Amino acid sequence: MSKEIYEIERKFLVAELPENLSDYKSHKIKQAYISTDPTIRIRQWDDEYILTVKGGGLMKKLEYELPITDEQFKNLWKKTEGNPIEKTRYIIPLSDSLKAELDIYQGFLEGFMNVEVEFLSTKDAILFDPPSWFGKEVTQDYKYRNSNLAKFGIPRNN
Repeated sequence: MSKEIYEIERKFLVAELPENLSDYKSHKIKQAYISTDPTIRIRQWDDEYILTVKGGGLMKKLEYELPITDEQFKNLWKKTEGNPIEKTRYIIPLSDSLKAELDIYQGFLEGFMNVEVEFLSTKDAILFDPPSWFGKEVTQDYKYRNSNLAKFGIPRNN
């Protein structure tokens, strides 16, 4: 069964890592792009495999996810473009039932970090007051989309 939803999120750089990072649940993610326009991504999330198609937009975009098998993932991996992205994602609870998704990158993006928060509504996203460990907001900056990180690497002026 596939899932189509609107993803409403804001993205930030990281000013400093939160304390006790190892106390939070984490996931290993490996992903690559079959296409960046439109965005078609394959992702391994721990032991799960997902094909994702994303619509245009920065803070709010249509996202369609379809579970795939390990074999399908491996076959599609051969069709990807750009550099693969490897990261560890930490899920950090915030207030109002929100969660920060802190990504610490490995491989060719080693040393880069960002954090995203997903919201139920655009209004909630606009009213969100980020915690002090969040850095500069990059929601509206295309250079920080994962598809562009895969193609061009870490933006020079982060």
